[in-house]
Amino acid sequence: MRIYTRTGDAGETSLGSGQRVPKSHPRVQSYGELDEVNSWLGAVRAFGVPEEADHHLERVQRALFSLGAVLAGSRRSGLSADAQDVGWLERWIDRMSEELPQLANFILPGGCPAASLAHVARAVTRRAERAVVAGGLGEETALVAVRFLNRLGDALFVLARWLNYRHGASEILWHE
Repeated sequence: MRIYTRTGDAGETSLGSGQRVPKSHPRVQSYGELDEVNSWLGAVRAFGVPEEADHHLERVQRALFSLGAVLAGSRRSGLSADAQDVGWLERWIDRMSEELPQLANFILPGGCPAASLAHVARAVTRRAERAVVAGGLGEETALVAVRFLNRLGDALFVLARWLNYRHGASEILWHE
C-alpha cells in the first residue's frame, strides 16, 4: 500500500463524508491540532514516565484518535467512552495532586525532560482546544472535544509538576 495519494497536492483534503475541503478548513485545523497533541504525548511517553502515567497517556492518545476521527467526519468511528467521560482524567489529576505541594504561584515550564515535554503538550492542547472552539462546529461532538481538551490541559500541567516532583526537580516560580 502506498502512503501517498497525491489527492492533497492542490491544498484540499477529504473529510470522512467524502466532501473535499481546503486544508485550512476549521475541521481539518481541529483534528490536525489533536494529531499534534497526540504526537507530543508520544514524546512524553518515550522519556520513560512511570507506569501509571504511561497507562493514562496511552488512554489519552486513544481518546484523541477517536475525537479526531469524529471531527474529521468519519462514519466508521464513534466517540470513545474515554473521550466522552472526563471523570477518569479528573481522578488522575486528583491522585497526582495528592502527592504535590500546594501551588500558590505561577511556575515556569521546565524541569526534567519528560516534564518539559508535558508542558509543551499542555500548551499544544490549549491551542487544540482553541481551534475546536474557533471552528464554530457547535455540535455535541465539538462540546465533548472542548471539555476533554480542557481537562487534558489541566492533567498535563499536573503531570509535569508530578514528574518533576518524582524526579526531584525544583519548580521555578514566576516573578514579575
